[in-house]
Amino acid sequence: MEKVTKVSALALAITAALPMTAQADIMISEYVEGSGFSKAIEIYNSGTASVDLSDYTLAYYSKGDATAKTILNLSGNLAAGSVKVITNNHADNTIELDAAIDSVSAAIYFNGDDKVAILKGTEQVDLFGEIGTTGDWAKDVTVERNANVTAANSTYQASEWTVKSKNLFSGLGARNGNFAGGDIPVEPSFSCLGETITPIYDVQGVGRISPLIESGKFESNEEVTISGVVTARGESLFKGFYLQEINGDNSPYTSDGVFVYLGEAPSEAIQPGTQVCVKGKVKDFYGLTQIDIKADKKFVIGEKTDVPAPEAFYVADGESFEDALNRYEGMQIVLDAGSDMKVTRTFSYDYAARRNNMVLSHKTPLMKPTQVYAPHSDKATALQAANRGNELYIESDFKAKNGEVPYFPTFNAETGYIRVGDQMTNMTGVVSYSYGEPRLVVTNEITAGDFIRINDRTNAPEVASQGDIRVASFNVLNLFTSDSDIGGPLNPTCKDQADADASRGCGRGAHSLEDYQLQRAKIVNAITEMNADIIGLMEIENNGFSEHSSIQYLLDALNAEMPAEDAYSFIEATDADKYKGEFIGGDAIAVGILYRSSKVTPSGDAFIVATPEQHATEGVASRDNNGTLEYSPAYDKFQRHSLGQTFQINNEKLTVVVNHLKSKGSGCLEDWLEFSESKDPADLQGKCNEFRVSAAKVLGESLKTVEGGLLVIGDMNSYGMEDPIAVLTDYDAATANREIVSAAWTTLNGDVYERQGSKIDKGYGLINLNTQAHGTATFGYSYSGELGNLDHALANKLVADKLVAIEDWNINSVESSLFEYPSKYSGDLEKSDNAFSSSDHDPVIIALSYPAPKPEPEVKPKNDGGSLGYFGLMLLGLLGLRRTR
Repeated sequence: MEKVTKVSALALAITAALPMTAQADIMISEYVEGSGFSKAIEIYNSGTASVDLSDYTLAYYSKGDATAKTILNLSGNLAAGSVKVITNNHADNTIELDAAIDSVSAAIYFNGDDKVAILKGTEQVDLFGEIGTTGDWAKDVTVERNANVTAANSTYQASEWTVKSKNLFSGLGARNGNFAGGDIPVEPSFSCLGETITPIYDVQGVGRISPLIESGKFESNEEVTISGVVTARGESLFKGFYLQEINGDNSPYTSDGVFVYLGEAPSEAIQPGTQVCVKGKVKDFYGLTQIDIKADKKFVIGEKTDVPAPEAFYVADGESFEDALNRYEGMQIVLDAGSDMKVTRTFSYDYAARRNNMVLSHKTPLMKPTQVYAPHSDKATALQAANRGNELYIESDFKAKNGEVPYFPTFNAETGYIRVGDQMTNMTGVVSYSYGEPRLVVTNEITAGDFIRINDRTNAPEVASQGDIRVASFNVLNLFTSDSDIGGPLNPTCKDQADADASRGCGRGAHSLEDYQLQRAKIVNAITEMNADIIGLMEIENNGFSEHSSIQYLLDALNAEMPAEDAYSFIEATDADKYKGEFIGGDAIAVGILYRSSKVTPSGDAFIVATPEQHATEGVASRDNNGTLEYSPAYDKFQRHSLGQTFQINNEKLTVVVNHLKSKGSGCLEDWLEFSESKDPADLQGKCNEFRVSAAKVLGESLKTVEGGLLVIGDMNSYGMEDPIAVLTDYDAATANREIVSAAWTTLNGDVYERQGSKIDKGYGLINLNTQAHGTATFGYSYSGELGNLDHALANKLVADKLVAIEDWNINSVESSLFEYPSKYSGDLEKSDNAFSSSDHDPVIIALSYPAPKPEPEVKPKNDGGSLGYFGLMLLGLLGLRRTR
């Protein structure tokens, strides 16, 4: 239990013996950040005269803030050499002070990541903590100002303070040391002598939850005593240490290790190899079996010994991955080649843990269920469940610095990379659980040689030299030029230049010239290797077609790397189709088309296919929420217009239409109706699925009369088997097991399109070229550890019959986002201008057969009377015949 000291009543005569200064200084003399709401600050008058406190304020700086917030406006007088205690006014504050101590309560919010100050008016006179920094630097501690410090200091000096133990309140009311007469209970030290030692493997048992915890409970009724050797310390992510039996029971079904929860970083005496005996209750903490000794710290440190060698992790035949991990819970393991663990998410941000980490899966990276199976199908549901049971988060105990992989110190953009599909070897760590997920807390360092490259980098796509022409689709990840450092015009969503320069303004891309130049160089290097003759672009800034526009800047940089015969041009929308005479629609980003005039020739004008918008005013729909009728909020949703162009290729027509449908992130009206406004919809298709169906319907109708070949490409924000792709391809309501409907309350070109969503009867018959060539299990995008295709190439039969090859060039989806152009979250990581991580989407490249027409054979004259020739005429002359004119 936590110790709470009640201070007895005594005058503060002890302060008379302390050194005094001639000038009165109000200063912080003690800081308490205890369990829960047990927080306090002690202030001290180090002068020789009483001070009116009404001029002073006790304040704090939250986390990294540079602006102080008020805790309490002080009042009354503080006598020379006296202290005043400010305690938290929360009902659960366990600090008790004797009535003789001058004290006052206030709402105290500091929590170990904050700084405390005394202000006189607006002037800062004393400070505890370094303003502008973050981290739990003063959490779970009592800190006392050293006795020799007799003057306030407006800057923080760590040397002036002594850190004491957590929940130590006996010093409150005394300038230094404990309050005179304070009763500090002395508890007998814990000893393992005479204790019954329970083997760790009996604590763990063979199930997910310890057999010592009754069904329906989360902790054991009685305390148990265990002993073992420390295999790893937990100082940040897990606060405690891992104990493991030295010999164990040699059973493959039970774990020989367990986590001991201290609630704080272990002392320096507890190191790997230290034998420790502990006593506490067994708890199940969100999947983690632990011995909880936080309250009374019942443990004894013994001799040093060897750390047990880590056991090689494996999944037995017929065993689930989750059951296999449970056999090793709390133990130190090693992942070797036989473990067969693949990277399914590279080192990137984990929103649950709010830290960077990596995810492994057993045997194969995870596929998005709706990439390979129809939504709502039993197979999609089963794969979703299987995926969630096949994830192992790879952690470091300490939160990684930006741009660093703690267990991979040689992580770099050229040779020390991590790719989805890599097989992990030689990694050791302890198996733990947090945030409801199994986590391997790594205890060693790895090198690039510890990754078996299953799908390694290629410097160019294989398809780059195939076919007669190549068409590519490439999402270029917000290639923006509107920032002041770059100098491009504004897009239609910008209020002004300041909006374009703001970190959360209308400028979504680079916010420095250096970042932009890196981004553009990576994209140019990727496009150069693709060797495509027509390129559809997505997420290029929608800032027109002038000499400073984003598409022109890209074109200039690209052509600077090309021989003249391979130079690109861009397709410009007609003035009649431009929004406000400049833009393709009103979004910040747009689609675009590049082409090589040496290989293909534009035929006629480009055309725009406007996509539907959803405008639903507040209250147009209702839902029954457990008997309460709720009415919908307002929805105004948009998606990018599509751009099309017909090309002549060796006397044949090919119409290419580039698209970028609504993203899956923010919700539409239909998601609210399904109670999915704040979670992923149950059909796994993401938010606004019906809205994308509306766009697919408009596209299908608009392109029905296209003559010649038709190729629909781009970022559809829909995986391979999802509804929008089904609508454009082979959906048939008569044979399908699911119903597809469009969105309600949509408009098109400013006119009402559909007030109610309509059922789709039949798809528009395009052919998914990736599926035709490779089946459904293709990918060019990775999200949350699952692979699939958001970028597609859909063709009519005329083009599908011309397919030579199609390739998702895996330069982005399987790479770490830390290598992308933004420098905000990558720290000091050195970037590369290579093609890898040039975007978050892989380019899709399609090779097509458009052979040049063979020349007609030369027709030689025939002697058939109609064309007798010289010798024929001579013969006629001899015969006395003449031809009349």
